[in-house]
Parts: sequence; structure tokens; C-alpha cells
Amino acid sequence: MRVDLFDFDLPEESIALRPAEPRDSARLLLVRADGSEFEDSSVRNLGDFLKAGDALVFNDTKVIPAQLEGFREREGVKAQIGATLHMRTGPDRWKVFLRPAKRIKAGERIDFGHGNNACLLGSLQATVTEKGDAGEALLVFDFSGADLDQAIAAVGHIPLPPYIASKRADDVRDREDYQTVYAREEGAVAAPTAGLHFTPELLDDLKKCGIEEHFVTLHVGAGTFLPVKVDDTADHKMHAEIGTVDQRTADALNAVKARGGRIVSVGTTSLRLLESATGEDGVIKPWSGPTDIFITPGYRFRAVDMLMTNFHLPRSTLFMLVSAFSGFERMHAAYEYAIKNNYRFYSYGDASLLWRSAS
Repeated sequence: MRVDLFDFDLPEESIALRPAEPRDSARLLLVRADGSEFEDSSVRNLGDFLKAGDALVFNDTKVIPAQLEGFREREGVKAQIGATLHMRTGPDRWKVFLRPAKRIKAGERIDFGHGNNACLLGSLQATVTEKGDAGEALLVFDFSGADLDQAIAAVGHIPLPPYIASKRADDVRDREDYQTVYAREEGAVAAPTAGLHFTPELLDDLKKCGIEEHFVTLHVGAGTFLPVKVDDTADHKMHAEIGTVDQRTADALNAVKARGGRIVSVGTTSLRLLESATGEDGVIKPWSGPTDIFITPGYRFRAVDMLMTNFHLPRSTLFMLVSAFSGFERMHAAYEYAIKNNYRFYSYGDASLLWRSAS
């Protein structure tokens, strides 16, 4: 499909720069599959639209401070270099996006942090071992394993999405705001943002309603921020992200489906992982490894019945995904309604609850 079919006009004032307080006070737009009128509600009321025996599936990945700033020195001249960690490929190495990429050559060293003292006190060095297209590179760090994790935590910044970072710098609030309350598996460089709306109180209330909760892990990569630069969706290549669905969770979700319950994915990351782990027979299997699944209209969903998700960028792979889930024209109409009714967009914005289209 043509990428420009997924374009729409979004006013700058619709972009949320801070989350709702409390988290579950965010608005919730209901987009049902029967074509009925859109309904306005609140995340706090999520349980009203689910039933006992349904299962919420959360992504428990934990965001790390994956934005690194440093410099490379060549013939006595220093150049500022930024690196956004994308995917870990070994104890001491990460795939990254560099900026400005043209200033770096394979084999060069980058010094991150604010000094040349011991790494954990504020400095971290890496060697560029591979240089790819579009700013991609492979960095091998001087530290490894837990020591590297501590160093990144010491010198890194929360990698706010570009549409927020262009308007303000990250601060201490973002370390908490840009993290779900159930995050536990470190490795993401972007938050699974639908999950940002949940509070311990809301989770407790949903359990009391007989709604199950299950967790999968997909470490969201920086590729989620990259624009689609091709003219046709067939030419776009997704960046792979590492995910895990364990046997216990797969068995539990298959049992939910077998007894007529619905699988409700909290976020597109959970959905992409579940769909990757589900066979054509609709059975969810254990999964561990990378997925680069790209969902566009025409895709037949195998696992997920409902999707809770934030409002996404024009021409983005995520707007393509929700258009596949609830219908191309239906989602264009839903976004038009959301803009007209002052819903807040993107990572810190409001949410929508989507029923899967039967077509």
C-alpha cells in the first residue's frame, strides 16, 4: 500500500509533553468493531469494557537510559557524537544509531560521559566495529555485562521520542514517567507506552473483576522512532527486536482462548510479539529471539482480540498496524474524532481501546 495513505494532519498542540496525573486519569477512546459511534471514557474505567475470563497481556520490558552523548577525536580535533542504543548483541556490544553518522569511521573510538576517569564515575569508551547505512553501527564497549549496565546507567539519558525531545530536555521526572509500574526486564530503549497508563490500584481492581494479567517481554528498539522513508509499505524493512514468551504464559493464554475469553494486548509491542509467537492454527507457542513482523492492512490476526494503544504518528508503522486491526477507514475516522475532541497524542498522550475488525 502507498505510505501516504496513512498520512493525516496533527496540530502541534495535540502532542503531549507530560503524562496525565494520575496515570490512569488519561482519556480512553472506544473504537468498537460494529461500526457504532466512538465513545469517550477514562483508562480508570477499563474494567467496564472487559469481562471476567479476559486476559490482559503486558510487556514488562524496562527502559534503560539508552541515549549516550560523547565525542570522537581525530588528529587532535574533537567532534560531538550521539548514540542511541538499539539492540544488544552481546555482553559488551550494542547496535546503535549514531548522529551525525558521517563523522564516524569503523575502527574509531568514542568517549561517552563527562570525563576520562574510571568508567563508573562518569565515562565510557567504545570502538566502532561496523558501520552501516542510515546511521547504524555496532559498538563494542570496554566494559561488559553488569559493569556495562552500570556504566550506561551512570552516563546515559532517557531516550525521549524525537517529538518530545525537540521541545524539551529529559529530566528527573522522565526516569519515572517513562517507565511502566510493572517494568522488570531491562533492555528497552523506548517505553511500551500503552502500559504507562496503569497504576497499582487499577491493576488490583482489574484482578478483582476476574480479569487475568500475563506478561511477555519485547525490548523495544530505537527503530520504533524511525520514519518510514519509502513510498510503498512493501519496500519498508522493520528493525528486529528481541522478545520472549515463556511456556507458562503461552499455555495460560491458549487456555483463555479455549474457554472463550479474549486476549487483550496492552500495546502494539505485546501484540507484535504475540502474533509472532502464534501459528496459523491460532495456537500460541513459546518464543525467544528477534521479531521484525510488519503488520499492515490485509494481515490476518491470530492471537489478539482487543488492543489498548496510544495514538500514533502519521505515516508510521504503528498507525498502519492499528489500521490493520480495526480497519483502514475506521481508524482514520477515529483519529479525526480524537483530534477534534482534543485527545492527547503519542507516548505521553491518551489511549484508545480497539476491538478487532471481523473483516
